[in-house]
Amino acid sequence: MARNERLTLPDLGGRRVLVTGASDGIGLEIAARFAGAGAEVVVPVRNRDKGAAAVARITAQHPDASVLLEDLDLSSLESVSTLGERLRAGGTPIDVFVGNAGVMNPPERQTTRDGFELQFGTNHLGHVALVGALLPLLRVADGRVVMQSSVAAQRASIRWDDLQSEQDYDVARAYGQSKLACALFALELGRRSRTGGWGITSAVSHPGVAPTSLLAARPEIGRSGDTVAVRMIRWLSARGLLVGTPASAAEPALLAATDTDLDGGFVGPTGPGQLGGPAGRRKPWAPLLRDDDAARLWDVSESLVGSAVS
Repeated sequence: MARNERLTLPDLGGRRVLVTGASDGIGLEIAARFAGAGAEVVVPVRNRDKGAAAVARITAQHPDASVLLEDLDLSSLESVSTLGERLRAGGTPIDVFVGNAGVMNPPERQTTRDGFELQFGTNHLGHVALVGALLPLLRVADGRVVMQSSVAAQRASIRWDDLQSEQDYDVARAYGQSKLACALFALELGRRSRTGGWGITSAVSHPGVAPTSLLAARPEIGRSGDTVAVRMIRWLSARGLLVGTPASAAEPALLAATDTDLDGGFVGPTGPGQLGGPAGRRKPWAPLLRDDDAARLWDVSESLVGSAVS
């Protein structure tokens, strides 16, 4: 598949899809593609102005699209709970959940509103709490949960002795741990669903590398300017070299969400180093195969967010 070729999505009319982190970048591309396939797309965002602009862009591309803008701050368990209550009260089943939102590499250690290290708390624990809150709506739909991991998880590990990086904060290591945790959560969710008869399937995707806002200037997390890395990624992407674009980087999550035979599977780019290229099934990285870590992390995460996912 060439860079400008895209997956053909099935007709998703009558389905509801929720995509976190859809106000820009890869998440916006994912949401727009789902909307174009006929799904009703729920877009929960932290910045409502950015969210409104994203919805406007989606509806400009797909005038008949049904897009629901919601408020969500994944770094606040209260915000997660409020959204969960609102969607459960509406009663509409959720057919696909894509946990795409994330924060990357704050220069100094920061914490969420609940006191968790910012990357672990937002990228992982916020999604754990949200999936738990929406589980009834996912179960009634026999839904699919897709969690976005990252190439940073390829050599990551769970630091059980310092989960919140309180003793030793290494920004890249903390990010890698958070994205590994996302993957282990999705895989454990699938195992528990199969054992418990929940009807939910799960998959892990990773987008490779593409120019997004993750490494751009983010004053709200203490990064006043673009990183050298994001400038290089933009340069490579614009020339079609090695890395992807936001559109191509959306493909793995779309494949993971719509391939009905992919329960428990892993999807990513198939180009060199899995940095870009066509989406396809990939052999799971070694850290994703640690089932004991996944089960332990599930229990620890439930304890941290203060609610059971079952």
